[in-house]
Amino acid sequence: MKRFTVHHELVCSREAMWKAFLATPQIESLHRDLEFPKYEVVELHDTETAIVRRAFGIPKLNLPAAVSKLLGANFGYTEEGTFNKATEVWTFKMIPSTLPDKLRHDGTMRLEEMGPAKVRRVVELELDARIFGIAGLIESAFEKQLREIWDKSAVATNAYFRALK
Repeated sequence: MKRFTVHHELVCSREAMWKAFLATPQIESLHRDLEFPKYEVVELHDTETAIVRRAFGIPKLNLPAAVSKLLGANFGYTEEGTFNKATEVWTFKMIPSTLPDKLRHDGTMRLEEMGPAKVRRVVELELDARIFGIAGLIESAFEKQLREIWDKSAVATNAYFRALK
């Protein structure tokens, strides 16, 4: 099992970031910027205490050949996420289309205020591959891929907010 955290400074307020992150057009646009062949919000519910979103994505992957072969050409995932309105924490899990009983990826995202128009995004991730002999390779490959995706999302998010000014 691998656990790691990524941090990014974003040029927006906490309120603006959550509003954009939880809006279907913005999150789908962000995934297009990240070169996902497909990302679609399939369900969104807003309750008194939470916002629940389910989405399906097919990421553009750059993985070692052994991992790519194992996952197959049409690898995708269903994201199930919940934004707790009281704590302002996004909790998510990704359910892979391949080997869902052997691969697990989940995490949390929160924002720390750094000023009137600046936040630090803190994403804590956990990966678990239960495949004998190559679990470490899979976890390391996905960690590298996820770090790249989150880094690119910070660049795209900052570009989005700078364009609004």
